[in-house]
Amino acid sequence: MELTKKLSDAFNAQINAEMWSSNLYLSMAVYFMDMGLDGCAHWMKKQVEEETEHAHKLIEYAVKRGGKVLIKQINEVPAEWEGPQAVFEAVYKHELHVSQLIDKLMDLAIEENDKATQEFLRWFVTEQVEEEESAKSILDKFKIYGVHGLYSVDRELGKR
Repeated sequence: MELTKKLSDAFNAQINAEMWSSNLYLSMAVYFMDMGLDGCAHWMKKQVEEETEHAHKLIEYAVKRGGKVLIKQINEVPAEWEGPQAVFEAVYKHELHVSQLIDKLMDLAIEENDKATQEFLRWFVTEQVEEEESAKSILDKFKIYGVHGLYSVDRELGKR
C-alpha cells in the first residue's frame, strides 16, 4: 500500500517541522555557546542531531511507501531568550507542540486505515514521551535550583 496523498502531505509537513526543530535547537546551542554554557550547548547540539535524524526517518519511510517528498523552506527560528531557564521553558513547550503534531499524524494514519504507517509512527509517539520528560526534568532543575544551580545543570547536561 502506498501512502495516500493526505498522508504524503502530512509527512512533508512533519519533515519540515522536524527540520525547523533542528534549527531551533541549533539557535539555542549558539545562544548557550555565546553565554559560555558549554554543557547546555552540548545538550542542544545533541537535540539538533536527533531532530535531523527524525526528519530522515520520515523521509526514508515516505519514499519506501511511494510518497512524494518535497523539501521545503524552513521558517526562521528565534535567536534570543530571557535566560537559560526561559530557553528550557521554550524547549518543553515546543516538545509538547511536536507531540501534538505526531498525534495528529497518527490520527490521520488511523483515519486512512494505514496500519504500516501507524506501526511506524509508534516509535515517534514513544520518542515524544521521552523528549517531553527530558525537557521537563531539566526545567524542573532550573525551577528548584534557580540561577544558583546553573553551574551544576550545565555540567550535568554536558555529560549527555
